[in-house]
Amino acid sequence: MLNSRQKRELLRQMYTIRAFEEKAEQLYTLGKIHGTMHLSIGMEASAVGAIAALRPDDLILSTHRGHGHCIAKGADLKLMMAEFMGKETGYCRGRGGSMHIADVEGGNLGANGVVGGGIPIAVGVGLSLKMQKRDQIILCFFGDGAANLGPFHEALNMAAIWKLPVVYVCENNQYAMSFSVKKAFAIERISDRAAAYGMPGVTVDGNDLMAVYQAVSQAVKRARAGEGPTLIENVTYRWRGHSKSDANRYRTREEIEAWKQKCPIKRFRTQLIEEGVLTEEEADQIEQEAYATIDAAVAFAEASPEPTLETIEEGVYV
Repeated sequence: MLNSRQKRELLRQMYTIRAFEEKAEQLYTLGKIHGTMHLSIGMEASAVGAIAALRPDDLILSTHRGHGHCIAKGADLKLMMAEFMGKETGYCRGRGGSMHIADVEGGNLGANGVVGGGIPIAVGVGLSLKMQKRDQIILCFFGDGAANLGPFHEALNMAAIWKLPVVYVCENNQYAMSFSVKKAFAIERISDRAAAYGMPGVTVDGNDLMAVYQAVSQAVKRARAGEGPTLIENVTYRWRGHSKSDANRYRTREEIEAWKQKCPIKRFRTQLIEEGVLTEEEADQIEQEAYATIDAAVAFAEASPEPTLETIEEGVYV
């Protein structure tokens, strides 16, 4: 069970993710970010609740919508923002950017611009951990769209038959780009597919941090005990479009507003206040401090140097 200090820290993480994403959107609007990005505003409980169930030495694999995963895994916000802005001081020296941030020392093996790209990689990582007889686990995030790709089925089958220490977390945010899950699946719950591979499948409210934490904790315990993988489906929603090029014409304002009423941050904040974990004033302070840390990270990134032309190809492989 989480104690009061841990719960306050998880609220801080969710506010930090929200602040990072809002600042990222602002920087893009100001023309300070090149390319595109994928925001996870509205999905904070999925990242924070899942990663809270891990030990510090456990590993994660992220997605193109991975800023929240990176922050929840304990990233240095200054180095993360510098990477996001393409600066030499970033985690990947500015070469990875938004979709490929990695913090290997911190256990974040990286985001992936390929939809579903991390799912088979998790099999390799899990096999490595098992062969080395290490008791770490690998937690792999992916979206609902990735669950309809071939690598999903092949990877889950291999992870199951080899009983690998993998926890698969599907962040079902209702749309694969503009394609609704209601049209993409003939089943109501993506987690039902786990039965075909002989592993547990669990669907939880992805906006309920404690529900996510409890489900992933059980899966982590199972994986660490050598009992194999679990498929968890976190039902959530992204408030913004798929990416910055998304005009959002495929869903109604009413639908978006209805999901905003299910804000995971407000929900967890209210829960902690009702439990007596913190007061309204303390919650406000946590929020303000989170936004201040992001402002400091931006200041660091903006003061950091761009990669030089002489070294721009270092660490880049084609």
